Amino acid sequence: MGSARSKGTKDTLMLQLHWVKSTRDGWLPLNTFNLDGVRTAFGVYIIWHSGNSPWTVRVGQGDITDRLGCHRDDNEVQAYKDRGDLYVTWAAVPEVQADGVERYLADELKPHVGTRWPNVTAIPVNIPWAA
Repeated sequence: MGSARSKGTKDTLMLQLHWVKSTRDGWLPLNTFNLDGVRTAFGVYIIWHSGNSPWTVRVGQGDITDRLGCHRDDNEVQAYKDRGDLYVTWAAVPEVQADGVERYLADELKPHVGTRWPNVTAIPVNIPWAA
């Protein structure tokens, strides 16, 4: 799960991640889904808001349960729930690749919150909602 590579465009290898969804194949609401159900110990995550102009709020990496629990209490993240519901997804990523994946997600998704990203070479990955 989350570590198979496939050929991307222009001979760039892209790390294919398995982004978590609910058992009903929907995105998980950040503030209400059961954190006890998280089975991924370490990985990367994306938080975004819905609404008229959906946008990425935060990307990050680490212990998924811990980090998402912290973001439930993070005023900077929670400020965006006025623009639409907050959703989250995450994927398992080997720790040695997490900095590069986080860098790529930050570069591609331009989150509202967070200004410091790992200063490493980006590792391209599939974006969860991209076709």
